[in-house]
Amino acid sequence: MVNKRLYFYAREIWWCSAGLNIGVEADGKNENFERPMLIIKKFNADMVWALPLTTKEKVNRFHYKLNHETITSWVILTQIKIISTKRLLRKVGSISEMDLYEVVTRVQQLLAE
Repeated sequence: MVNKRLYFYAREIWWCSAGLNIGVEADGKNENFERPMLIIKKFNADMVWALPLTTKEKVNRFHYKLNHETITSWVILTQIKIISTKRLLRKVGSISEMDLYEVVTRVQQLLAE
């Protein structure tokens, strides 16, 4: 992992070194267990809330479909994580404010159940 200061914001999608996952957690790829994640809340320069993404189509209330750049992916709403910003590897792109609002609203609905 690279230990450098990055500039990042909510609404951005980053490849992250998610670490070795257990059970039903979303797995990463390669030796760094990389996976794309959507930053939904920046707390400070060292910590964010993020949600993993998948390219496997999932049509249910636990996933939200995103069309960003040339890629269609689904946000895994049930796997919100606090991650260190040291896990951020490279920026993929950003989503619209409307998509971020929808993702956050759906996470809040799941938490309220």
